[in-house]
Amino acid sequence: MSYSLNSTLLLTILLAIGLFFFLRASSKDRTTVVEISSSQKPVKVLNDLYEWLNLRGWKQTGGDFDHRILIFKGQVVSSKFLAIFLGILGGFGSCALGLVIIQIYPVLGWWPILLGFIGGPLSGMVYFKKSAREEKFELRLINNDDVMTVMRLRAHRDELISLENELGDRLELKSDGSLFKTPI
Repeated sequence: MSYSLNSTLLLTILLAIGLFFFLRASSKDRTTVVEISSSQKPVKVLNDLYEWLNLRGWKQTGGDFDHRILIFKGQVVSSKFLAIFLGILGGFGSCALGLVIIQIYPVLGWWPILLGFIGGPLSGMVYFKKSAREEKFELRLINNDDVMTVMRLRAHRDELISLENELGDRLELKSDGSLFKTPI
């Protein structure tokens, strides 16, 4: 086996590993807890948050009056475009692996190219199934006074960023800014 075939096989396997980790990351739970305060009264803040969450498809499913908790649930829908795109990438990657296997083991004939018919649909289906899930949005009112609002929110990171972007000015929301910092 030549050096170029070894390096091509290695690169193809690394691409497959990259696709695997991308699929895994696309379905990873990114639930975050953040404390947000507002100089407005809790009734106004909670009403505006309730309306905003309903407009985005969240439904209130429960809560605990004694602990001042509201729980909303929503369904995360998989992107059909991304599922098709990942299916195409998985198919081409599997065909490339098949071509490398043909070069290394010519006795197998053209059969390894059929890996594309397995890898393509498999990667699209894995993404589509794992990324569609039910998410929770928990809101806990921390303070007891009627002058300002302090809340602890537990939800998907992207949802909390949208909340801060869309309602931040209107509700005068303040947080530590950790949602907008990247870990890198």
